[in-house]
Amino acid sequence: MTAHTASRCSRRRFLRSAALGAAALSTSRSARSAPSASTFRTALIGCGWWGNNILREAMAARASRIVGLCDVDRRALEATAERVRAATGDEPRRYTDFRELLERERPEIVIVATPDHWHALPTIAAVRAGAHVFVEKPVGHTIGEGRAMVRAAREADRVVQVGTHRRISPHNISVREFIRSGRLGSLGMVRTFIPYGGGPERPRPNVEPPAWLDWDFWCGPAPRRPFNSAPDGSGGGIHPRGFRQYLDYANGTLGDWGVHWLDQVLWITDERAPKTVMSVGGRPVKGPPVLTEKEQTSDAPDHQVAIWEFDRFTVSWEHRLFAGNRAEKGESVGCYFYGTEGTLHLGWRSGWVFYPADPKQPEIREEARLRKPDHQNIAELWADFLGAIREGRRPLCDIEEIHRATNMCLLAMISMRLRRSLRWEGDAEQIVGDDEAQRLLKRDYRAPWVYPA
Repeated sequence: MTAHTASRCSRRRFLRSAALGAAALSTSRSARSAPSASTFRTALIGCGWWGNNILREAMAARASRIVGLCDVDRRALEATAERVRAATGDEPRRYTDFRELLERERPEIVIVATPDHWHALPTIAAVRAGAHVFVEKPVGHTIGEGRAMVRAAREADRVVQVGTHRRISPHNISVREFIRSGRLGSLGMVRTFIPYGGGPERPRPNVEPPAWLDWDFWCGPAPRRPFNSAPDGSGGGIHPRGFRQYLDYANGTLGDWGVHWLDQVLWITDERAPKTVMSVGGRPVKGPPVLTEKEQTSDAPDHQVAIWEFDRFTVSWEHRLFAGNRAEKGESVGCYFYGTEGTLHLGWRSGWVFYPADPKQPEIREEARLRKPDHQNIAELWADFLGAIREGRRPLCDIEEIHRATNMCLLAMISMRLRRSLRWEGDAEQIVGDDEAQRLLKRDYRAPWVYPA
């Protein structure tokens, strides 16, 4: 093939990807404009901020009848029921136990938007009850949970979509095609990052859980820490939105933001798993973690660096609270792809920019096309979820693929905890030659909850 022919083929592929992005937006608009010929009995488990974002798009698509809501926070539960009633006229039953919801309502679609430590058990129970599931990222709190979720989805032959919606965003689709067309050259390294600013953390007093919250059920299979939010639910703390920085319930900034960008790396390059991982981190800004009978702080690292080695390239991650300022150009979240033909920055709200190695060549840019108010593309991902159910195919953010991206985060957390590098056998999902690290692929559940097999 001549260079001219290769260039034309590359441009055709690039234009085709741009058309795919436009089609995603068009499909979701049409799905939101007219009701479907059939509606699905739909339930939401986890009625917090993000669960309501997903539910809003499910209602807007007009292919769901909302039959059940579940949350151990009764205030969130009642507020969500009011939103559903106002938007659709549906009168969903309210539950505080997801098992009772699944048994009584028999939903066809279940949205799981709980904190991370509660992703596995409701998802597995829902697919075994016959439902298709839209579960928030990351897939699980431990690697064993994720593997059990994949196995349950396959055995039940149910569609399980994960909320890594950047795969459906038009500028992410086009950048994938741009890189895969060869315009970047040979890829040598990817740097993923999120440098947000912040300051020291003061211990928060432990208080009695409010009457409207079943704190023991909220903790569920995880350790039961003291409750540390104000009685009226204001001012932060673990619940409702601070849980990501408590390692009993989530995996810090890497498990929250990192999974999005590490998934982009795997999706763009068609890689499945790294060979090695090394991570270090700490709390130089927030200070040492505190947990006493009277008070506590979070315990996730406020700065962390991780490196994953693949056959063809290396990937790094960094987040930090210090130096979160204007010294670095561009967005404070995203990734850089470094190739032999140039460098490409993939961002969130800013789209992407390719900087050619040849200074005589012009930069190439594409703006992001995101939906307000949250600047995401949840509507498009929900449309893909419905399409996968109706067409009997795997969804764009299939549970097994996002499980692999989640594994990258969780392996780095294990490496940081043990202060040493790990060798990973991706197909077998085993840490090689390190029994102590291998045991950390799962954890003991608090009784009476049983870790999924």
